[in-house]
Amino acid sequence: MVYPLWKYFPSNTTPPEWALAMAALVARHAGAISTAKVHTGLKSDDVLAELRDDLELLGFVVEAGKTKMDKVARAVLYGEGGVPEVNYEIDGFHDDFGIALEVEAGRGAANNADYRDIVRTSLILDAKFLVLMQPIGYRSNPGATAIHAYANTRAQLEAIYASQRLRLPFKGLLLIGY
Repeated sequence: MVYPLWKYFPSNTTPPEWALAMAALVARHAGAISTAKVHTGLKSDDVLAELRDDLELLGFVVEAGKTKMDKVARAVLYGEGGVPEVNYEIDGFHDDFGIALEVEAGRGAANNADYRDIVRTSLILDAKFLVLMQPIGYRSNPGATAIHAYANTRAQLEAIYASQRLRLPFKGLLLIGY
Protein backbone atom coordinates (compact mmCIF):
# COMPACT_ATOMS: atom_id res chain seq x y z
CA MET A 1 0.00 0.00 0.00
CA VAL A 2 1.19 3.48 -0.85
CA TYR A 3 1.35 5.73 2.22
CA PRO A 4 -0.38 7.99 2.86
CA LEU A 5 -3.65 7.35 1.11
CA TRP A 6 -4.95 10.56 -0.42
CA LYS A 7 -7.44 11.88 -2.92
CA TYR A 8 -7.98 15.37 -4.26
CA PHE A 9 -11.47 16.64 -5.05
CA PRO A 10 -12.95 17.43 -7.47
CA SER A 11 -11.49 14.39 -9.15
CA ASN A 12 -11.54 16.04 -12.58
CA THR A 13 -8.95 18.57 -11.37
CA THR A 14 -5.19 18.15 -11.30
CA PRO A 15 -3.99 18.24 -7.67
CA PRO A 16 -1.99 21.42 -7.02
CA GLU A 17 1.68 21.27 -6.03
CA TRP A 18 0.86 22.05 -2.41
CA ALA A 19 -1.30 18.88 -2.26
CA LEU A 20 1.67 16.78 -3.34
CA ALA A 21 3.82 18.53 -0.72
CA MET A 22 1.21 17.75 1.97
CA ALA A 23 1.14 14.06 1.03
CA ALA A 24 4.95 13.94 1.08
CA LEU A 25 4.99 15.64 4.50
CA VAL A 26 2.66 13.00 5.95
CA ALA A 27 4.73 10.22 4.34
CA ARG A 28 7.87 11.50 6.12
CA HIS A 29 6.11 10.98 9.46
CA ALA A 30 4.69 7.51 8.76
CA GLY A 31 6.68 5.88 11.54
CA ALA A 32 5.08 8.11 14.15
CA ILE A 33 1.51 8.49 12.85
CA SER A 34 0.58 5.71 10.43
CA THR A 35 -2.70 4.05 11.34
CA ALA A 36 -2.51 1.61 8.43
CA LYS A 37 -1.15 -1.19 10.63
CA VAL A 38 0.99 0.42 13.28
CA HIS A 39 -0.58 2.81 15.76
CA THR A 40 -3.68 2.51 17.89
CA GLY A 41 -5.39 5.13 19.98
CA LEU A 42 -3.66 8.15 18.45
CA LYS A 43 -5.12 11.53 19.36
CA SER A 44 -5.48 14.24 16.74
CA ASP A 45 -3.45 16.59 18.94
CA ASP A 46 -0.57 14.08 18.89
CA VAL A 47 -0.71 13.79 15.10
CA LEU A 48 -0.81 17.56 14.74
CA ALA A 49 2.12 17.96 17.16
CA GLU A 50 4.14 15.46 15.12
CA LEU A 51 3.47 17.38 11.88
CA ARG A 52 3.59 20.93 13.30
CA ASP A 53 7.18 21.89 12.45
CA ASP A 54 6.94 20.68 8.85
CA LEU A 55 3.51 22.29 8.41
CA GLU A 56 4.95 25.59 9.62
CA LEU A 57 7.81 25.23 7.13
CA LEU A 58 5.17 24.92 4.39
CA GLY A 59 3.62 28.20 5.58
CA PHE A 60 0.81 27.00 7.86
CA VAL A 61 -0.12 28.59 11.15
CA VAL A 62 -0.81 25.57 13.38
CA GLU A 63 -2.66 25.14 16.66
CA ALA A 64 -0.04 24.93 19.39
CA GLY A 65 -2.17 23.99 22.39
CA LYS A 66 -5.53 24.31 24.10
CA THR A 67 -5.31 27.89 25.37
CA LYS A 68 -7.10 30.63 23.42
CA MET A 69 -3.75 32.12 22.38
CA ASP A 70 -2.60 28.77 20.97
CA LYS A 71 -5.73 28.25 18.83
CA VAL A 72 -6.15 29.13 15.16
CA ALA A 73 -9.38 31.09 14.80
CA ARG A 74 -10.79 32.16 11.42
CA ALA A 75 -13.62 34.61 10.78
CA VAL A 76 -17.05 33.43 9.69
CA LEU A 77 -19.11 36.60 10.30
CA TYR A 78 -18.25 40.20 11.04
CA GLY A 79 -20.29 42.40 13.35
CA GLU A 80 -20.38 46.04 14.40
CA GLY A 81 -17.33 48.03 13.39
CA GLY A 82 -15.95 45.19 11.28
CA VAL A 83 -15.03 43.15 14.35
CA PRO A 84 -15.18 39.38 13.87
CA GLU A 85 -18.35 38.23 15.58
CA VAL A 86 -18.28 34.51 14.77
CA ASN A 87 -14.99 32.62 14.51
CA TYR A 88 -14.31 28.92 14.09
CA GLU A 89 -11.22 27.27 15.53
CA ILE A 90 -9.37 24.95 13.18
CA ASP A 91 -6.13 22.98 13.39
CA GLY A 92 -4.21 25.07 10.89
CA PHE A 93 -4.41 27.63 8.11
CA HIS A 94 -2.20 28.68 5.19
CA ASP A 95 -2.84 32.38 4.55
CA ASP A 96 -1.14 32.57 1.14
CA PHE A 97 -3.21 29.75 -0.40
CA GLY A 98 -6.32 29.92 1.80
CA ILE A 99 -5.94 26.31 2.99
CA ALA A 100 -7.81 25.25 6.10
CA LEU A 101 -6.48 22.14 7.87
CA GLU A 102 -8.41 19.72 10.06
CA VAL A 103 -6.87 16.59 11.60
CA GLU A 104 -9.17 13.95 13.06
CA ALA A 105 -8.47 10.80 15.06
CA GLY A 106 -10.52 8.66 17.45
CA ARG A 107 -13.57 10.72 18.29
CA GLY A 108 -13.58 12.15 14.79
CA ALA A 109 -13.46 8.71 13.25
CA ALA A 110 -16.26 7.41 15.43
CA ASN A 111 -18.51 10.48 15.49
CA ASN A 112 -18.70 11.71 11.89
CA ALA A 113 -16.49 14.74 12.54
CA ASP A 114 -15.84 14.85 8.80
CA TYR A 115 -19.35 16.25 8.25
CA ARG A 116 -18.79 18.88 10.90
CA ASP A 117 -15.38 19.80 9.46
CA ILE A 118 -16.73 20.11 5.92
CA VAL A 119 -19.70 22.28 6.89
CA ARG A 120 -17.91 24.50 9.40
CA THR A 121 -14.88 25.03 7.19
CA SER A 122 -17.20 25.89 4.28
CA LEU A 123 -18.34 28.89 6.32
CA ILE A 124 -14.85 30.28 6.95
CA LEU A 125 -14.63 33.38 4.78
CA ASP A 126 -11.10 33.01 3.44
CA ALA A 127 -10.97 29.19 3.12
CA LYS A 128 -10.40 28.36 -0.53
CA PHE A 129 -9.21 24.80 0.11
CA LEU A 130 -9.65 22.20 2.82
CA VAL A 131 -7.17 19.54 3.88
CA LEU A 132 -8.97 16.91 5.93
CA MET A 133 -6.82 14.23 7.54
CA GLN A 134 -8.45 11.02 8.75
CA PRO A 135 -6.98 7.79 10.16
CA ILE A 136 -6.86 4.91 7.71
CA GLY A 137 -7.89 2.59 10.52
CA TYR A 138 -8.54 3.91 13.98
CA ARG A 139 -8.38 1.38 16.84
CA SER A 140 -8.92 2.45 20.43
CA ASN A 141 -6.72 -0.49 21.51
CA PRO A 142 -4.81 -3.29 19.73
CA GLY A 143 -7.70 -5.79 19.85
CA ALA A 144 -10.44 -3.37 18.80
CA THR A 145 -12.14 -3.44 15.43
CA ALA A 146 -10.81 -0.68 13.20
CA ILE A 147 -12.97 2.24 12.15
CA HIS A 148 -12.11 2.99 8.52
CA ALA A 149 -12.47 6.77 8.73
CA TYR A 150 -10.52 7.60 5.57
CA ALA A 151 -12.54 5.17 3.41
CA ASN A 152 -15.82 6.37 4.92
CA THR A 153 -14.97 10.03 4.32
CA ARG A 154 -13.72 9.30 0.80
CA ALA A 155 -17.06 7.63 -0.04
CA GLN A 156 -18.97 10.63 1.36
CA LEU A 157 -16.89 13.12 -0.62
CA GLU A 158 -17.22 11.07 -3.81
CA ALA A 159 -21.00 11.17 -3.38
CA ILE A 160 -21.03 14.91 -2.66
CA TYR A 161 -18.90 15.76 -5.69
CA ALA A 162 -20.62 13.27 -8.04
CA SER A 163 -24.20 14.23 -7.18
CA GLN A 164 -23.60 18.00 -7.44
CA ARG A 165 -26.70 18.57 -5.29
CA LEU A 166 -24.50 19.98 -2.53
CA ARG A 167 -21.90 22.35 -3.90
CA LEU A 168 -18.98 22.99 -1.60
CA PRO A 169 -17.41 26.47 -1.82
CA PHE A 170 -13.84 25.17 -2.03
CA LYS A 171 -11.62 25.31 -5.09
CA GLY A 172 -10.45 21.90 -3.93
CA LEU A 173 -10.40 19.48 -1.03
CA LEU A 174 -7.53 17.18 -0.13
CA LEU A 175 -8.41 14.11 1.89
CA ILE A 176 -5.42 12.36 3.47
CA GLY A 177 -5.52 8.99 5.19
CA TYR A 178 -2.65 8.76 7.63
